[in-house]
Amino acid sequence: MANKLVSEMRLPPHLGHLLAARRLTTAKDVLSLPEVELMGVLDAGIHTARAAIAHVSEIACPPYQTALALLETVRVRGDGRLATTLRGLDEALRGGIPAGKLTEIVGPSGIGKTQFCLKLALLAALPECYGGLNGRVVYIDTESKFSSRRMIEIGEKSFPQIFHQEGLAQTMARRILVLRPTSLSDFTKSLEQMKVTLLQHDVKLLVVDSMAALMSSEIEKSPTGPRQHPLRWALSFLKSIAEFSQIPVVVTNQVHSQSNDDGYHYSFEGEKKDDSSSADRFESHLVAALGIQWAHAVTIRLVFEAHSGHRFIKVAKSPMSPAVAFPFTVESSGIVLLSDEGIDVPGPEITSIRCQGENVLAQ
Repeated sequence: MANKLVSEMRLPPHLGHLLAARRLTTAKDVLSLPEVELMGVLDAGIHTARAAIAHVSEIACPPYQTALALLETVRVRGDGRLATTLRGLDEALRGGIPAGKLTEIVGPSGIGKTQFCLKLALLAALPECYGGLNGRVVYIDTESKFSSRRMIEIGEKSFPQIFHQEGLAQTMARRILVLRPTSLSDFTKSLEQMKVTLLQHDVKLLVVDSMAALMSSEIEKSPTGPRQHPLRWALSFLKSIAEFSQIPVVVTNQVHSQSNDDGYHYSFEGEKKDDSSSADRFESHLVAALGIQWAHAVTIRLVFEAHSGHRFIKVAKSPMSPAVAFPFTVESSGIVLLSDEGIDVPGPEITSIRCQGENVLAQ
């Protein structure tokens, strides 16, 4: 909040004009000066300097809430979650993808991340009477993977009783705004221009598919330049949108491969047999792109991986959920869990990302 503009703070007119005249344009400019120095800069008395500090501090500092106030908010308004309609996953996430938080979907290419995001977009746009959020969706499609036809197919197969109504598919499609930025600067401009719309609670979901693709293109343009600053800005902006607009923000992330013939396996699978074929034994141990800073900043991390003939969704990071995995398939109706009973994933297995290539490309 240090860079919050004084001009946007709605300060008392005389104080706002005084700060502007002295070129104190941000909260940091005002609050970083001791009272005596601020008096000299403003050419004013101690009361004026203290009033400036008090007003700017009150507006710039994030408001606090007690645990009791947060609990009462949940009781009155609900917990603001977007249900995925995957019963086991929704139960593990205490109702679905949380509003006001940053949720990351990470996994290898072709495993189902975009399929998952298309279903979420559909659910956010669906009327409330059918279990949706009845809102608009902003879908940032950085790899041109968004497919309106596929989204409508998912809707028709998932909700046949309502998608046969004339005009409903078109209504859903009109509620989803698809943007295709080709660079991080385009991405930044798009979100800045849409800030007002996002904060007016008309938009109920923001999807970025994928953030890693934007960062990769940025690094390619400036391979020797600083890599962390653009990512920090994007991360901060996405988190602020989630917090202030109180909508779910879902971002997909790519992976980097690390050859590992002795990767983790689930405890329920037992020990691997030595006589297994090399094709069955080979797998890649993957790590998420964007680095540690990004990983620490996301609230929810769902890992999509392929292993032992199945694909899995793992709840790898969540402040309210156990470390569990759900086997799934990709069907005409989208992602389908093979079981709603989560499989406990102990120790470091929950953070590993694995891929048996033949299984990912099987469908």
